[in-house]
Amino acid sequence: MSKKLRDLLHDAKEAEAVPPLAAARSLAPAGGSSSVDGDLTEQEILSNKEFMSAEPPVTSKNDSSVHEDIAADTLLEFQLGITPVDKKSSTEFTVIRMSNNAIESEEQDDSVHFEAEKPSDSLINGEIMKPERAKKTVRLQSNQNKVSDNVTVPKAAVLKPCPSVGTNLESFDLALRSIIGGYQEDGESNGAATMEEAWERLKKSYVYFKGKPVGTLAAMDPNAEALNYNQVFVRDFVPTGLACLMIEPAEPEIVKNFLLKTLHLQGWEKRIDNFTLGEGVMPASFKVLFNSPQQKETLVADFGGSAIGRVAPVDSGFWWIILLRSYTKCTRDYALAELPEVQRGMKLILNLCLSDGFDTFPTLLCADGCSMIDRRMGIYGYPIEIQALFYFALRCARQMLKPERDGKELIERIDKRITALSYHIQKYYWLDFTQLNNIYRYKTEEYSHTAVNKFNVIPDSIPDWVFDFMPLRGGYLIGNVSPARMDFRWFSVGNCIAILSSLATPAQATAIMDLIEERWEDLIGEMPLKISYPALEGHEWRIVTGYDPKNTRWSYHNGGSWPVLLWLLTAASIKTGRPQIAKRAIELAEQRLPKDGWPEYYDGKTGRYVGKQARKYQTWSIAGYLVAKMMVENPSNLLMISLEEDKKIAKPRLTRSASF
Repeated sequence: MSKKLRDLLHDAKEAEAVPPLAAARSLAPAGGSSSVDGDLTEQEILSNKEFMSAEPPVTSKNDSSVHEDIAADTLLEFQLGITPVDKKSSTEFTVIRMSNNAIESEEQDDSVHFEAEKPSDSLINGEIMKPERAKKTVRLQSNQNKVSDNVTVPKAAVLKPCPSVGTNLESFDLALRSIIGGYQEDGESNGAATMEEAWERLKKSYVYFKGKPVGTLAAMDPNAEALNYNQVFVRDFVPTGLACLMIEPAEPEIVKNFLLKTLHLQGWEKRIDNFTLGEGVMPASFKVLFNSPQQKETLVADFGGSAIGRVAPVDSGFWWIILLRSYTKCTRDYALAELPEVQRGMKLILNLCLSDGFDTFPTLLCADGCSMIDRRMGIYGYPIEIQALFYFALRCARQMLKPERDGKELIERIDKRITALSYHIQKYYWLDFTQLNNIYRYKTEEYSHTAVNKFNVIPDSIPDWVFDFMPLRGGYLIGNVSPARMDFRWFSVGNCIAILSSLATPAQATAIMDLIEERWEDLIGEMPLKISYPALEGHEWRIVTGYDPKNTRWSYHNGGSWPVLLWLLTAASIKTGRPQIAKRAIELAEQRLPKDGWPEYYDGKTGRYVGKQARKYQTWSIAGYLVAKMMVENPSNLLMISLEEDKKIAKPRLTRSASF
């Protein structure tokens, strides 16, 4: 520290006992300039090239000693984010002083320095300044007057804004809004483009018979063997038919033609080997053949004889009745449902299901592979999918049947079956946390009508996974209930149809949607929706599926993710007042389906991979997406595929569980 600087510090300390005016007079240098130096300590000089730009003064080596006591008379105030180094010295404030030192070399000619110091009492313009709390305001003084003839003090530089931020925040805000708006417009345009592509591909899948559309091909994958994917499947056409009814304006012609052609095929003689099937069995699929020599088109139907398991499709007749009701609801063309042949077709289907037998339960006994899960997957017995569709078809037929001749008697049988079936499903198929705990504590080998464990289910047969899968809030209808057997797997079709048909009570429907939200990663994952959960693995997979190479774990029917189920999830979500579930699932599907070529199903625990044997451009994947989008855009479309709770049905007394 130079002698001149030490003298200034000494004078500042003595000024504490001197009145401000006297102190100012004693310390004022020649020329009237005042000092900004207080009780300073020497610290490391910091370069300030990044903070402030200023041209260095033009000096000589002999003038370097003069720079230490240069004072400035122009006061600048600017804001800096200065944090006190020591929290204990809260009454201190920081002064940053520009110091121009001797220039030792030409490389340092353009340097500007700052020095941080901690004074006690400061003297500014002849006034004694007491210590204050740490502030962000820093005061600098500069003087344009020359201290010597050879030294010029530079003016303080003006702070420049950071170029990366800019000076106009309004411009930044406008830019941000334009970006967000651009993303929203891109999302809407992508959704519109996906819808347009879906409709285009759906129209290309139309099958014509004698110049009229009668259905859609199952898939149009140009790179895969056709097998039976070049046929019109009854269950596969349902989402296509709904899409044609929901579009504005509606296109009901293809739906009407499909209903009449499949009804015509129902009347055919159905033989597999030497056995004749029931008269009311609906075909699983049909195709149009063209006889070149005769220049004639013919229809060829499959009633299960060409299927993998040679099993007749139980669900085809139910889907036919449900679609007929949707057509009538949309078009108000009651004349079609009142046609004698249509009335007869419904009666034949229902007589197959309502015929007397040895059953002690109102549920419908089925073989493995009789529904959408058309391969061996352990659903034999009383699967929830068939029971829900059965209930749905009964209620739809109840609305359309005419009470004439034998119609009145059939309606009475339907009413009785609906009541018994709803009680049975709601009572014995329902599982939530409370019911799971009750089953876990079941006693076995109970007799008489007082038995609690009515199916003699062994508690040790409860799989380990269900204890972790079952949330405190939520529940679902399990896959199957039969003597000494409960299939605890989740099946999407059965639970969604139970909501749409009001087979599940309003409280149960809410709990099912709660479960979907609670177990989103398991049931939805990266592609909606799991057809079943969880997947069969290891020894269980070998026993149940018979080493089925297509139904390996997390693939196809064994825990695969099926985009077509998106429409069922959407309908159930809207009916239960949870449209956000549907919108979230649709957004997931839109990100993948067009890019992946609209595959039939996805593999993997979260549905990340396109199915190893999945057909591309699967028609019902396309139609399922369209139906889901149109229901979200216009929720009134739900009325075509939904039934409200029937207050006339005697509801069983169910214990209100914790899930509700």
